Order: sequence, then structure tokens, then C-alpha cells
Amino acid sequence: MINITRKEHFNAAHKLHNPAWSDEKNLEVFGKCANPNWHGHNYELFVTVRGEVNPETGYSINLRELSAIIRKHVTDKLDHKNLNMDVDFMKGLMPSTENVAIAIWKELLPFITALGCTLYCIKLCETENNYVEYYGE
Repeated sequence: MINITRKEHFNAAHKLHNPAWSDEKNLEVFGKCANPNWHGHNYELFVTVRGEVNPETGYSINLRELSAIIRKHVTDKLDHKNLNMDVDFMKGLMPSTENVAIAIWKELLPFITALGCTLYCIKLCETENNYVEYYGE
């Protein structure tokens, strides 16, 4: 088995806000991320898949195909969008980096599995100092 990772990026806005809480409590818990006028990030997305190396191609997965899947099912839907309002697979979710990574996993899983590989890890960098890694449930 070998792991291979494709890096992509997208820019998106969001706001962390729990509607059951007062504006004061949202600000206390989420700080600047609760800005009522939103804020944005330049996200870096790392998608790691695991598979056997095909002796005919030397690949475990064709990175061109993997990139196309990521773009079609994830980054095209997220790039320059509002995560709270514009993204179908984020509806009803708090758009924390953790939840975005989990949602990306769920979007990609069937397409990567169909290529004969295993989705191993989603790493989503929100800032140069903050990132999450998700390895599935």
C-alpha cells in the first residue's frame, strides 16, 4: 500500500454563529469568527488516498483524475462561496474547519472508492497556523 496526496485550494467566506445563543455569547465563544459581516480564508486542501501500485502504470491513482474529482465535487462548489449560505453539502452545518473537512470527506468518498482506492485523510488548512486532519469515522 502507498499513500499519495493531492493539494488543492479554495477561497471561501463563513461565519461561526449558533442561533440559539445571544450575539454576546457567539462573540465570546467564536471571537472574530462570529463577525456578523462574515470573514474569509484561503484554504489549502490535501486529499490523501491509499492504494496498491498498478504495475502497468506505476500509479496507485491517476492524479489528473483525482484532481478532476476534487474540483468537480468539492472546490468548484466551495471556491469564492459563502459556506453558510451557498454550499449544498454544508447546509445545516456549523462551517467550522472540522465540519468542512468531514463534509469534504463525505463528498469525495464514493468517487475515490470507485477508482479502486481508499480515502485515507482530508487535511484542511484554514490558516498557516490552524488545520484539521480527518481520517473517516
